[in-house]
Amino acid sequence: MTARVLVVDDIRANVKLLEARLTAEYFEVLTALSGQEALEICERDQCDIVLLDVMMPGMDGFAVCRRLKSNPLTAHIPVVMVTALDQPADRVKGLEAGADDFLTKPVNDIALLTRVKSLVRLKMLTDELRMRAITGKELGFEQAFSDVLNEEFGETSVMVVDDQQASYERLVHMIEADHRVVVECEAQEALFSAAEGNFDLIVCNLSLTGFDALRLCSQVRSLDRTRMLPILLVIDPGDNARLLRALDIGVNDYIVRPIDGNELRARVRTQIRRKRYNDRLRAKVQQTIEMAVTDSLTGLQNRRYLESHLSTLVDQSAARGKALSVLVLDIDFFKSVNDTYGHDAGDEVLKEFAVRIRKCIRGIDLACRLGGEEFVVVMPETDASLAYTVAERLRQRVAGEPFVVNGGQKAIDVTVSIGMAAIEPGDTMDNLLKRADQGLYAAKRDGRNRVVTIAA
Repeated sequence: MTARVLVVDDIRANVKLLEARLTAEYFEVLTALSGQEALEICERDQCDIVLLDVMMPGMDGFAVCRRLKSNPLTAHIPVVMVTALDQPADRVKGLEAGADDFLTKPVNDIALLTRVKSLVRLKMLTDELRMRAITGKELGFEQAFSDVLNEEFGETSVMVVDDQQASYERLVHMIEADHRVVVECEAQEALFSAAEGNFDLIVCNLSLTGFDALRLCSQVRSLDRTRMLPILLVIDPGDNARLLRALDIGVNDYIVRPIDGNELRARVRTQIRRKRYNDRLRAKVQQTIEMAVTDSLTGLQNRRYLESHLSTLVDQSAARGKALSVLVLDIDFFKSVNDTYGHDAGDEVLKEFAVRIRKCIRGIDLACRLGGEEFVVVMPETDASLAYTVAERLRQRVAGEPFVVNGGQKAIDVTVSIGMAAIEPGDTMDNLLKRADQGLYAAKRDGRNRVVTIAA
């Protein structure tokens, strides 16, 4: 794993020491000797993680961290505070300033590399999601991160996995005031509960007596339902070998015994905050995808989705020897609806037309709006006879009941012409659509309000 690490310290010797350690592990290292310089580098998006000294003249590390985390352009960059201060209150102050982690001087090599690698892995995931949300500013993406950083979480749920009563009782006591806590003493039950529940974090004792905690962490990461669920390990001092394995598996964070309650609460809040951000980011990515393939007026799939999906369906049908039929539909005299009643009324007709299409087809069928008043219905595993029956039912449903527009003040009689084609050996997507389109033109030519089938 490689990444670009920014080391910030006003003492050059400290900078050189961290730079040498990180370079030896093949990280690319940038340096800054002041908080302001660090802010400028981060705003240019030139680093993946920041190692930030606390005690600096002018703007100290806490102030720099708050500035980074309050700026939507830099808030996603992980920050590790590095300081000679070793009191739990100092660690908590750094975490509450928005830091993702904390290292105490002299910096232990294992702690340095495990923290950096864990946060870089998380940053890479976040970057991928950010890149996919390509229209971020238009979707309110930048604001979303600031909202998550500052939001009140509401109810949050934490699962504690520990089979030692004294241990889990201490953990629960430390965090139950802020979160709903569920204790699981059996590892397999914990896995089932995590998959079925809606948890924000797993806090797991690495020293389970009845099960290998690393195997549980691996299983959590392997399931689709729990793959993104953060894991915070509770470890004993000196258990470095298993800690390194845990971080390789994908554990997000750890805390070393004896546990300070304030530090535990701060680490729990940090993990939940980042999970909420990534959840929101994934939702925005999904929203972007849906917007790209959905017609905003009718809620049906659009031409882009049809062109990509129909080709796959045609190939599958040919490979499996299954039937496939396509309908091309066009609302008759739709221009006169717009001209007579207005475009708002025309939109109401299109939306109601989409509703009637849905009511006439199955869940596996694909309904798309090509544009204007033209629609396509793709029916997998449907031969010509059955497809004609469906098309005729749809035609009758459209013609049989007026379309109500203008807030219920007008009722318009609407009809539809439908062209139909069923797949033949050697057919391509273009040939299939072309024949259905020819059927539509024939239906229009022969008087409209009818279904016409064109065979190969």
